[in-house]
Amino acid sequence: MPQNSFPAIHGHRGCRGLRPENTLPAFRHALALGVDVLELDVVVSADRQVVVSHEPWFSGTICRTPAGLPIELATERQHNLYELPYDVIRQYDCGLTRHPGFPEQHSERAYKPLLSEVFQDAESYAESLGRSPVGYSIEVKSSVLGDGVFHPAPPEFLALVLAEISAAEVGERVTLLSFDKRILQVARELFPQLPLCLLVEDERPAEEHLQELGFLPTVYGMHHPLLTSQLAKFLRDRGVASVPWTVNELTDMHRILTLEPAGITTDYPDRLLALRH
Repeated sequence: MPQNSFPAIHGHRGCRGLRPENTLPAFRHALALGVDVLELDVVVSADRQVVVSHEPWFSGTICRTPAGLPIELATERQHNLYELPYDVIRQYDCGLTRHPGFPEQHSERAYKPLLSEVFQDAESYAESLGRSPVGYSIEVKSSVLGDGVFHPAPPEFLALVLAEISAAEVGERVTLLSFDKRILQVARELFPQLPLCLLVEDERPAEEHLQELGFLPTVYGMHHPLLTSQLAKFLRDRGVASVPWTVNELTDMHRILTLEPAGITTDYPDRLLALRH
């Protein structure tokens, strides 16, 4: 739990500003730093394995083929994880090429892990550090246009993800996130006790988003410039927690802290941890 009512610190894709995103090195480093929550994204492979990855394809910005060759941005979607078995996915590298937007990122060989592997490694590593168990914010990467192309339809997608959460026995520390309201609606039916977070990045009123969703989620996760004192009050009055993303600059961190969110998602948890300490 966060200390002294300080918002929970969510390590975005582990700690993307410091280690290759959504990889075991990123999650381990975030745990060692002291994050409260590991934020990560999940997609599905051809053999229906739940893979930790932001895109359902291999990004030309950070990934290399099994032969070690760079991936052209124009053809990256041809490296579709939904069409590849996991044993092939594992052969790609997504850690040696530093993301150009994160000059502090330490490059190292890294693959896209399975969600089950992340759970197992994070739980054992946290225990070895002698720290309290970590929370998990798991974003299901889904869209209407992606159904059957980059991922299964929501019922199958969620069944696969929920099975992994159940098998790892970490359900009490998981929040399920999505921009796709269908995912959250199906999740509420399949696993009603699981906390849900609606992700929002547009300027439409929160009331409209919540009406479309059809229920009040546990968390409203907005792009951080959208969080104002008015929105913070609107959500607080309805019992909905706010967790803005992705807050990386100190000036933005200071502004967001004045609005007393439940959590803050950042690529640089070290910066936010320094403010907490």
